[in-house]
Amino acid sequence: MIGWEDVYKVVVAMAPLYVALMLGYCSVKWWRIFTSDQCDAINKLVCYFTLPLFAFEFTAHVDPFNMNYLFMAADAISKVLIVIVLACWAKCSSKGSFGWSITSFSLSNLTNSLVVGVPLLRAMYGQMAVDLVVQSSVFQALVWLTLLLFVLEIRRTRNEYDYDHDDDHSKNDVDRDLEDDQNIVTGDDHSRPSFWTLTKVVWMKLAMNPNSYACIVGITWAFLSKRWHVEMPSIIEGSILIMSRAGTGTAMFSMGLFMASQEKLIGCGASLTIFGMVLKFIAGPVAMAIASIAVGLHGDVLRVAIIQAAIPQSITSFIFAKEYGLHADVLSTAVIFGMIVSLPVLVGYYAILEFVH
Repeated sequence: MIGWEDVYKVVVAMAPLYVALMLGYCSVKWWRIFTSDQCDAINKLVCYFTLPLFAFEFTAHVDPFNMNYLFMAADAISKVLIVIVLACWAKCSSKGSFGWSITSFSLSNLTNSLVVGVPLLRAMYGQMAVDLVVQSSVFQALVWLTLLLFVLEIRRTRNEYDYDHDDDHSKNDVDRDLEDDQNIVTGDDHSRPSFWTLTKVVWMKLAMNPNSYACIVGITWAFLSKRWHVEMPSIIEGSILIMSRAGTGTAMFSMGLFMASQEKLIGCGASLTIFGMVLKFIAGPVAMAIASIAVGLHGDVLRVAIIQAAIPQSITSFIFAKEYGLHADVLSTAVIFGMIVSLPVLVGYYAILEFVH
């Protein structure tokens, strides 16, 4: 049963995040320390250095031979269900779009399990719940955040091509001919690239992005170290830890910088804030409940599966949204307000699920 001491542990885990957030916010809003370009540079530091190293360090220390693969299957099925719904919405609805499908997937599926989920679920269901939350975090980092990065890169690459094609109309007649003559020779007559050509370009870009393989390298090391009982050399581990320990803090600091650059504290408005909360605290858990029952989860494992799906928004999803220019205001609001309202929501789920057998 959850007591005040358990609630205090959750608050203790969350409070430092808001300290980093406020420092970032104040440094731009009131102290005027950073310019807009410097804020973008800080976000790139987080995106390409601290978060990949954090992901590697985290996944490198798990035990891949001791996982609940039925739980992992339920998690995968729940996310596939949401992907199918979003794909149908984007294809069939006049209001559907590729960009909003990506954001909606992030809002409904990607969680900040380690900061909020671990202390709270430990109080609810003990060490078993912590193990499941950690496994879910590994699977999220390895599969779903990598997939998110892939579709964001596809979107940006496609938009860059469209921009270059549109920009071609602004050239004068002489510059445009010269180019047409060259394009005839090279075979580029401004046709939209095929899916495979686009995919090749995206993979080349992802090869330069450490986020796309940090978790893969980490889980590979985890397999090797657990199988043959080898330890990472201390000089390498120390080099990784010095940056990875700053991952969550610098991510929240970057979010504070972004918030300070907005005209309003809630940059996306009340309606989108509510939309994000509904996806996070209702759509995600409902999809997880359906998938968990379908694969045969029951008892406390079923309860943990549903509750962990309602854990607040992943901070990494905001960093990616900011880097790729896709609804960063919605994701930042989801992270901040999600962590504020998560405690009563998760306790409410806990109380309701006590009646589920």
